[in-house]
Amino acid sequence: MDELPIGRRVAYWRSRRKLSQQVFADRLGKSKSWVDKVERGVRRLDKFSVLHEIADILEIDVQLLLGKDPERRTDGMSCIDQVEVEEIRAALERYDAMSAYFAGAPCPPPLADMTKAVNHAWLTYQYGRYGLLTRALPKLLRDAQAADAGCTGDQAQEAAHLLGQAYQIASSVLRRIGEGELAWLAADRATAVAQRANDPLLAGIATSRVCNALVAMGRPRPALELNVNIANLLAPDTGKVTPENLSVFGTLLLQAVMAAARLGDSATVDDLLTGAQEAATELGGDHNHYWTSFGPTNIELHRAAAAVELGDGGRAVLIHQRLPEPAFNALLPERRAHHLLDLARAYAQVGEVGPAGEMLLRADRLSPSEIRCRPIAHEVMADVLRRTRGAPTSHLAELAEQMGVGV
Repeated sequence: MDELPIGRRVAYWRSRRKLSQQVFADRLGKSKSWVDKVERGVRRLDKFSVLHEIADILEIDVQLLLGKDPERRTDGMSCIDQVEVEEIRAALERYDAMSAYFAGAPCPPPLADMTKAVNHAWLTYQYGRYGLLTRALPKLLRDAQAADAGCTGDQAQEAAHLLGQAYQIASSVLRRIGEGELAWLAADRATAVAQRANDPLLAGIATSRVCNALVAMGRPRPALELNVNIANLLAPDTGKVTPENLSVFGTLLLQAVMAAARLGDSATVDDLLTGAQEAATELGGDHNHYWTSFGPTNIELHRAAAAVELGDGGRAVLIHQRLPEPAFNALLPERRAHHLLDLARAYAQVGEVGPAGEMLLRADRLSPSEIRCRPIAHEVMADVLRRTRGAPTSHLAELAEQMGVGV
């Protein structure tokens, strides 16, 4: 995009942020006609102060508007930046398998090394270290694509399985940091690769990533229908139940729960939670098969999250209060921090902004990326600050400053 005129770059990023010209103009304090002229190149953008203001509204580094590489962060906080987004995008745009079809595949990386790298990436995600993960993802995707393109015979399915997982990891972290369309692309790739891996459970989990991306893009209805459809196809047969099957089946139902909650369909939410609860009971505890973290405790976390989506923050708080503390503390940091963020939203819904702020602080101590890097967390923080009487606590004010949310 470096060769584009600056006005075209503004138009590109405005479109990526799903802002109309009118909304963008209002935020800038300009007219829609002014924005239109800038984007068409009729009006020059020669004031650096205006460029900075535009970059702030579009949430990008000003260097991107100038056609230059953004300055890399040197701080220790691990949020994704636009350099990393574009590097992941470039990796997703590769078609190594097609190139190999015409010209032969390069020597693939050893599958043992790839397995270790994929497992490490999953753990990095589930520990909420998104910045570290996004910096590693481009190479992981390229290596997994090369392995998938170059492996033949018995190794082909294993390589496809690893690539499918790499796509799922990319989809999950991209959705968390607000890149819904890229998350959908990665998840869609994962479903296709999972079929070549000949693993219905991997395909089932990949489907849930597609549905998560659809919900993030404001498409909960198809997400609900797809989750339920694939869950029904993977429903465990009597006498042939495996822990892995129960975990994937239950996870699909839980993702359907969140889609139904987004639609405001409380009856369907209850029905799906009942089905997921039965699977968790049969599983007999919290497990991480296929990296799902599925089990009875995760059911309660989704029950609370669904209540928040339905606008019943009080119920979500009650669900949290009855959670067995040892079981909750045994969950991976990402799951716990995600729940505390939901709980902050719940407290805010019932007007208890003090506890809402405390939940944000607790979640930040568990997984800073889950709070500092997610758009929804920024929205909750802004809401808490706006409704706090007097000055916020010093700890909350410090966190808000680190997040870039104005006090």
